Amino acid sequence: MKQKKMLALTLSQLEQLYRHELPELVSIAAQSDHTEAFKARLSEYIAGHPERESEAGKQIRLLIEFDGQEIHELSTGEQLPISTLSMLHSFLTGQWEEETETDLFIDLFQQFKRLRQPVPVLPSAQKVRTLTERWATGLDEDVQQIRAGNKKRILHALVQKIDHRKNPSSRFRFEEGTSYEEKFRLVGEWWNDFRFHLSMAVKSPAELNRFLGNSLSAETMYLLSKARKKGMPFFATPYYLSLLDCTGSGYDDEALRSYILYSPQLVETYGQIHAWEREDTVEEGKPNAAGWLLPDGHNIHRRYPEVAILIPDTMGRACGGLCASCQRMYDFQSKRLNFEFDTLRPKESWEKKLRRLMAYFEEDAQLRDILITGGDALMSQNKTLRNILDAVYRMASRKRKANLERPEGEKYAELQRIRLGSRLPAYLPMRINDELVEILREFKEKASTIGIRQFIIQTHFQTPLEVTPEAAEGIRKLLAAGWLIDNQLVYNVAASRRGHTTRLRQILNQLGVVCYYTFSVKGFEENNAVFAPNSRSVQEQQEEKRFGKLSKEDAHNLAVLLEKAADPAACIRRFLKTHHLPFLATDRNVLNLPAIGKSMTFSTVGITPDGKRILCFDHDGTRRHSPIIDRLGQVYIVENKSIASYLRQLQAMGEDVEEYATIWNYTEGQTESRFSLYEYPDFPFRITEKMTNLEIAG
Repeated sequence: MKQKKMLALTLSQLEQLYRHELPELVSIAAQSDHTEAFKARLSEYIAGHPERESEAGKQIRLLIEFDGQEIHELSTGEQLPISTLSMLHSFLTGQWEEETETDLFIDLFQQFKRLRQPVPVLPSAQKVRTLTERWATGLDEDVQQIRAGNKKRILHALVQKIDHRKNPSSRFRFEEGTSYEEKFRLVGEWWNDFRFHLSMAVKSPAELNRFLGNSLSAETMYLLSKARKKGMPFFATPYYLSLLDCTGSGYDDEALRSYILYSPQLVETYGQIHAWEREDTVEEGKPNAAGWLLPDGHNIHRRYPEVAILIPDTMGRACGGLCASCQRMYDFQSKRLNFEFDTLRPKESWEKKLRRLMAYFEEDAQLRDILITGGDALMSQNKTLRNILDAVYRMASRKRKANLERPEGEKYAELQRIRLGSRLPAYLPMRINDELVEILREFKEKASTIGIRQFIIQTHFQTPLEVTPEAAEGIRKLLAAGWLIDNQLVYNVAASRRGHTTRLRQILNQLGVVCYYTFSVKGFEENNAVFAPNSRSVQEQQEEKRFGKLSKEDAHNLAVLLEKAADPAACIRRFLKTHHLPFLATDRNVLNLPAIGKSMTFSTVGITPDGKRILCFDHDGTRRHSPIIDRLGQVYIVENKSIASYLRQLQAMGEDVEEYATIWNYTEGQTESRFSLYEYPDFPFRITEKMTNLEIAG
């Protein structure tokens, strides 16, 4: 049966489908007086068929094993009974309530149907190429033509905004008597200054609609007004708004809109959002959920032994825009992150605090990697960023010097990698000015002399439409400074459409960017609208990303080339051509799990009454974790939506859901190995095995 038709079936129609397509299963249910008898007969049925060792047979045995168990769902902290096959037995014997959603029984139908179906053929290279090439990029001429019109419209709106400002800034204002033509020319000139975009950012629904040519629907305006009344921050720069298509007949900009327009679920839950990553909740003097002791405040986040995140008390706590699926939405909710720039300028006490934070890295036995983020690392002013980098340099130098006095086997890990986390290359590429580039170049030159080997801008392009000529120029400048750039993608519904991610990899690789992570959307009900099931991520990994896979030897050789390359973009283009690859599959598809880190190693152990899969995760065995991992064992997570619900969303977006028909088969996943470039280099000495700043009860 076609996917489209199945998704629209009623319960009674679905029951008839079972009777017609799965008569043996219906018969087993009819012969079973209760659930336990049903499960016992199912086990006999599976054991009596040659397909018992198939993936489908293994999956059904897992559902049998977990039916009747109660598990601890880690994200909510609640106990959850699993009754997947009990519900199926009730349904097949006519004891099920008519009002119930169909999604559970659609998924189970697919699982039992797999027993009789051959393993599906993976899409060909030509098919994936066709799916990939349908997505426009910001470098396409027709896209640029539409955006030129957008920019002109927004420039006129900016003239009006400046004219009507009660307290015009000293930098961006019109002198008395300036003609309209001159005003328009000035605004066009200021457009190339990132400070202008931050100063003129849209902060209200009415202004957003005006900048978008009054194209937003009444429903969207009502929702955004409701969000504003709840105190939700709103921040979108004129540049980013110029990327949207307001004609309704140009390119598909859903991936852009899903980042600036809030969903009803997000608005409804704002104010009650909790931290998904338990380790981000810090109490003074107590270890976080991963067992790490951290300095007071909210400046350092840590999960793994080797790396910690630094969030400075500067404008780096702000962003160039608020992403609707932001993992730190709860921090905006609590006002720890905000867009009040004047309040975020470094205080006199920040220098003292920075020294204390650097001491944490210096005195830790295992830390070798620092990720400066926020907010957004590049939101900090150049002077402030220079001071932070200088502090890092001095800390790394002291740590290296102290190691000279430590014997072999007791030496501390020295700083090897520094990363700056920023979405500004996509949100506001004009931020990458010559002064910033010089700061980055100077830091790399001197830091390289004390053993720091990897300098990475960790950015976030969500869609090929964000890769504009301005973004391409920003990328070129950052690479010219000697820093590598890697990309993290949040795999939301719009980004998860067939071929979209392969197109993004393709266009970024051509510019010299390597991909790092493809993240499943995490969070609770607030992110329901943008959540794509992990089965889709595994499907993408197995069916689309495979055409960019590298052998272990090739991955190692590429990593060596990139670390030495003066021109990473040219290096990657040569490598792609030599190896006949459409893109580099260097990213790992993962979900960020509470407390245990990133993983895609999971099995489906049940399905909830509304069709959401219950996944049992294991940690990523390819990297070191806090020793607390041994206490946690396996982790159970209920997904944010059913696969049927996800497919209906895709259908509403114009997708042919037949293209996703194999998604039901991906009931388990395996975490991919890290690309060689992301492995830590070996030290020329033996470091200590002890872990400092760690406290695990018992």
